[in-house]
Amino acid sequence: MDKQNNIAMETAIFAGGCFWCTEAVFQRLKGVESAVPGYTGGTIKNPAYREICTGRTGHAEAIKITFDPSQVSYTELLEVFFATHDPTTLNRQGNDVGTQYRSEIFYTNDKQKELAEQFIALLEKQGIFASPIVTAISEEKPFYLAEEEHHNYYNDHQQQPYCQVIINPKIKKLNTYFSKKLQYGTL
Repeated sequence: MDKQNNIAMETAIFAGGCFWCTEAVFQRLKGVESAVPGYTGGTIKNPAYREICTGRTGHAEAIKITFDPSQVSYTELLEVFFATHDPTTLNRQGNDVGTQYRSEIFYTNDKQKELAEQFIALLEKQGIFASPIVTAISEEKPFYLAEEEHHNYYNDHQQQPYCQVIINPKIKKLNTYFSKKLQYGTL
């Protein structure tokens, strides 16, 4: 609860490949108070990036989103999530390969689970993707914050080749299809 405004904030946790990409997308949405990168879904406590990169911990690179449901709904977050990554490739996003880059939704309550299942069913029914969706839906697991150098990565390193080649197209797509949902108009 935001004591100043009496707003009940909610949490969403998404893994959609590299967390630099996912963080950059969601931190631009109206109603998102924070989108922080981290690791979840694995078998060891307090993993480090170097361990995650091996793919042996079972963790996914993910983001934890704190949002105001009066400004952006969980369903709207799902729309953006599925529009800005490939949910049809198992353990892969582009050149990033491994279980740490899987597509997974970690629900924080039964309503989120239900909404995620319904949303995926709708996408499948409408044939939005040429291949079947492989996004897993799992109960929330401990979330470990990524090291500080991974926070706000895109905003701090837009000139890096990875940001220009991989993240810029996601931001462009966000600007094109979700401009009315952005905090500051198109970015």
